[in-house]
Amino acid sequence: MTEQLLDVIRTLIRQNGRITFSRFMAEAMFSPMGGYYSTAGRTVGRDYYTSPMAHPVFGALMSRQIEQFWRILDRPKTFHLVEVGSGRGDLAKAITGYVRSTSSEFSKALEYIGVDYDPAEYTDGEFASIKGQGLPLRGLVGCIVSNELIDSFPVHRFVIVKGRILEVYVALDQGQFIEVIDEPSSGLLEQRLLDLRLDLPDGFRGEINLQMNDWSDSVSNALDRGFVLTIDYGHLATDLYSEERSQGTLRCYYRHILLGNPYQHIGDQDLTSHVDFTSLMNLGSAKGMVPLGYTSQEEFLRRLGFSSFLLSLGRRQIRQSELDVNRMSMLDLVKPDGMGAFKVLCQSKGINQSLSLMGFNASDIQDKPWDHSGLLPECPVLSESRLNLLTARYPHTGWDWDELWPFGKGT
Repeated sequence: MTEQLLDVIRTLIRQNGRITFSRFMAEAMFSPMGGYYSTAGRTVGRDYYTSPMAHPVFGALMSRQIEQFWRILDRPKTFHLVEVGSGRGDLAKAITGYVRSTSSEFSKALEYIGVDYDPAEYTDGEFASIKGQGLPLRGLVGCIVSNELIDSFPVHRFVIVKGRILEVYVALDQGQFIEVIDEPSSGLLEQRLLDLRLDLPDGFRGEINLQMNDWSDSVSNALDRGFVLTIDYGHLATDLYSEERSQGTLRCYYRHILLGNPYQHIGDQDLTSHVDFTSLMNLGSAKGMVPLGYTSQEEFLRRLGFSSFLLSLGRRQIRQSELDVNRMSMLDLVKPDGMGAFKVLCQSKGINQSLSLMGFNASDIQDKPWDHSGLLPECPVLSESRLNLLTARYPHTGWDWDELWPFGKGT
């Protein structure tokens, strides 16, 4: 499939003379002829893993915020929770499982719908799936959530030359991919930087995600009343387009290894770019979606009660090896230099009231259970199908010490 994908991209370039990097990235990631996301047989964890894959407590904590959304909307009989980029359903299983075990009233109202380029086939009846790259839904009342989705949108790459924005194109030289610089393919690139009021120095390189325009349109068209939760790695524009990131934020991951060349391992490596959350807010506001909160994943999860779940885990009657695996996976979610640095944005539509949201209000840390009964919440634990981060990194921790002790037994 790799050779077929290369032929597709080379043919596009020969027909057009060159293509934008956005078109190159779209083919490398989504082409049915061998694009990264369309390649069958990928092993989860071989190339990447996400927060829902790391530990189900991520979904349990998110469900606390989502249930508050339901209450704010006056407890509608049907609350649509639509996850775009639902993958194999890890987040869906964690949220529906936790809600089912803790809140019978909300559980009856919750209607979970997963939308994905290649969705898993769900069989337990708790949620449905839709195949597609867009958001083919209307009239929703509830919440639209995405986790590490927008960073995968194809991006245009640019460079500042003598105060002007020029675009990076992909061309061919003796069959090899090369980059050429020329006038922008769309006036929207320059307009995006003008809207952000940025004064970038000569030589500055970066990325612009124009697909966010269509994304904001589709979300606004789908949602009548409710909330949008976006979790991704990125920054506000002043940080994204800063001197620290003057060579851009495009990242190429091949089997967990960070590489710097998008023209290697085409179709076999993941290409991502940090999200411009300022532009995402601006685009949403133009469509009637009001930004309510913006914080890091670490702060978001801690405010929703991460510490109480961690304490609850320690009190479960499970083997020490299982306890260690779960604790490490949970802590991975809030590491300041890892997943904890992801950003969380909440937007609302059709809600005319001031709101204090649990995950975004610094004075509302939910380290006590939802009903304030004084009892710790039941912490979910990893199942065998989940990615085991501890033994993946340190294989010897997979040994079952409980079975080995006392040493020499039976001899």
